[in-house]
This record gives sequence, structure tokens and C-alpha cells, in this order.
Amino acid sequence: MQRPQTDSSQRHDGPGLADFRVLLAPGLHGSGPEHWQSRWERIYPEFERVEQTHWDRPDLPAWSQRLQQVLQRNAQPTIIVAHSFGCLATAHLAASLPDAGVIAAALLVAPADPEKFQVTVMLQHALPFPSLLVGSSNDPWMSAAQARHWAGVWRSQFVLVGALGHINAESGLGDWMAGQDMLMSLLEKSDDKKR
Repeated sequence: MQRPQTDSSQRHDGPGLADFRVLLAPGLHGSGPEHWQSRWERIYPEFERVEQTHWDRPDLPAWSQRLQQVLQRNAQPTIIVAHSFGCLATAHLAASLPDAGVIAAALLVAPADPEKFQVTVMLQHALPFPSLLVGSSNDPWMSAAQARHWAGVWRSQFVLVGALGHINAESGLGDWMAGQDMLMSLLEKSDDKKR
């Protein structure tokens, strides 16, 4: 399978990755070398990882603030590719931005359950940009039913990908081509939003 085109010559067919800034927002403890986020970072060197000061502290306001700081460095339309607690930071940030226009879309993979971190009240709002929430039927951090619930709260499209655990390095996804396909579908949705 070919990886998505980043060459600007492909723009006549619709938006490509070169049209967007892509921020990777990992979950607790960051994403190790075999995590699909890290593998994507090697495939696409232009992707930027949002580094947290304390990867072991699930402090939602602090993580959200860090994501906002990185976001504000560049006005280019941005797609956030988040995993686990990074999804919660992305959703929390969306409510505090005066102008969410810079965020073109978000891919929210295996969100951590807000109830487990006692942050439910901070996340009860729709996201003001297209988003796709990817859940797993045997995710230890959020049940499929809860994932579907939060997709509804955030007004995200919901995709259940089967029994992939927490959709992380232990899931054995390699470069996770299906996830890359979902990212490309988000490019199209964000382009539709601009029209």
C-alpha cells in the first residue's frame, strides 16, 4: 500500500499532508519507539511531537496548555493526531481556544476514559472542528460503549476497529496503515469544512 502523498503536485486532487501541520499528541509516558505515533514520525519527518514536561502526571490543564503553546507557534492549519490522554488534552484545549480555526481536524485514537482521571466535567462540549474517534472493543482504558458516548459528546465520527487493545505498541500495528487512511479521510473532511 502506498503511503499518502505529501508532494504539493498532488494538491489538485484535494488536500494533502503538505497542506497541513500535523501535531502528534501522545498519552501518558509518551509514545515509545514501536508505537504507531513514533513510527509515523519516522515516516513523516515533518510531523511534530508535542512534548510534555511531566509524561507521568496526567494534569489535564497543564497538558492542554502545552498543546496550545505548540499550536500557537505556527498559524498553518493543523491536524492533531492524539492518543489516550493526548485525546483528552486535545478536547480540553478546544473549549479554551478563542479561535479554533487553526485546528483543521483531530484524529482521536483510544482516548483515556475521563472518569478514570476525574476530568469529566472539563470535557462536556462539542469539538468545533471535524474529528474522528477510534475505539477498540477491548481497550482497558475505555470501553467501546464509553468511547461511543464520548464520540457523541464531542460530535466526532466514531470508528470501532475491533479488538486492538489500547491501540498502542502492544497492539502490534506496525506503521498502522489503516490509521494513516483515517488521517487522509480527515484531510478531506477538513477541506469540506473550508468550502
